[in-house]
Amino acid sequence: MMYRPGRIFLSVPQMGGHEKNYVQKAIEDNWVTTSGPNIPGFEHDICQHTNVRHAVALSSGTASLHVALRLLGVGPGDEVLCSTFTAVASANPILYLGASPVFIESESETWNMCPATLRSAIEDRLKQGKKPAAILVVHLYGMPAKLNEIMAVAEEYNIPVLEDAAEALGARYGGHQVGTFGRMGVFSFGGSKIITTSAGGAIITSKPDLAEKAVFLATQAKDPAPHEQHSEMGYNYRISNINAGIGRGQIEVLELRVKQHRDIFNYYRNQLQSIEGVEFLAEPKACFSNRWLSTMLLPEGQKPKAIRQALEEENIETRPLWRPLHKQPLFANNLYFGDRLSERLFNRGLCLPSSSSLQEEELEKVVKHLKKLLEVV
Repeated sequence: MMYRPGRIFLSVPQMGGHEKNYVQKAIEDNWVTTSGPNIPGFEHDICQHTNVRHAVALSSGTASLHVALRLLGVGPGDEVLCSTFTAVASANPILYLGASPVFIESESETWNMCPATLRSAIEDRLKQGKKPAAILVVHLYGMPAKLNEIMAVAEEYNIPVLEDAAEALGARYGGHQVGTFGRMGVFSFGGSKIITTSAGGAIITSKPDLAEKAVFLATQAKDPAPHEQHSEMGYNYRISNINAGIGRGQIEVLELRVKQHRDIFNYYRNQLQSIEGVEFLAEPKACFSNRWLSTMLLPEGQKPKAIRQALEEENIETRPLWRPLHKQPLFANNLYFGDRLSERLFNRGLCLPSSSSLQEEELEKVVKHLKKLLEVV
């Protein structure tokens, strides 16, 4: 993140007002490590806001995916069916466990995992004698995937689903928070997300045994003994009481943040959708997006790189859409199924400034320069 006076950033945190109270109390009581009352308090708050039974707050969304995949039994030599249109943080934890991601293309209505392609990939792997160990579906930019269809495919083939809802806290499918449909769901509370703990993440689940084992693994897998004893490999992944305190203040204003992000998206769409060739992703039936980042597709022939560079000259930060993982050098040898839709989206897409704290004059500046660059008088 480059700081310059007057810069319009892509997505920055906004404090809600009570974060300092939770953090100050933690400091006064000397609860500044990975134990303390803010941690169960934050987990309770997550449960209240998502209507799920159990939440385990960890040090990052990536750590949460790592632990969740291990809880699903993913290990060396396994294959995990994974969305290709997402950040590398979705797939790296698969590699941590010695498994291989198999990338599944998106569909055009949500930009998320295509259920038909998912089915084709499963059938192919079964013919090769390789049953996938898990399905990792991402809710990209806060837009819910087609969960009814994906869950139906997963149940037909008896493959557990892990939802990467890192970008989608506050997003709902059929009225229910995404992350609550699969065996487990994962959130991220990184600095750019819709609410932040500075750094942090969480696993949510309806199953108490999974939540209990997640805590065990995230705290070095200590056996119940009077001395340090370990029968399994564990991790130092628990969130700190300080970070959890920030999260408690942040989650109090979650619904306001969702409204603000949706209002920002609607402003861009209303101002720019009449430009020939510009497209904004609509919400399909049953989907309620938190619109974490406002995204748009430029007219055919327009180069996102040139637009981004021109906006950068005006002190406006934008970002390309995620480059599909099957096009990353890291995954050059991994299997991929699909029609390359995500590549076409990447070649046309732009993420616009989406901070909840954006002022009207800042939004007007972004739109003015975009119209100028797209030659709209």
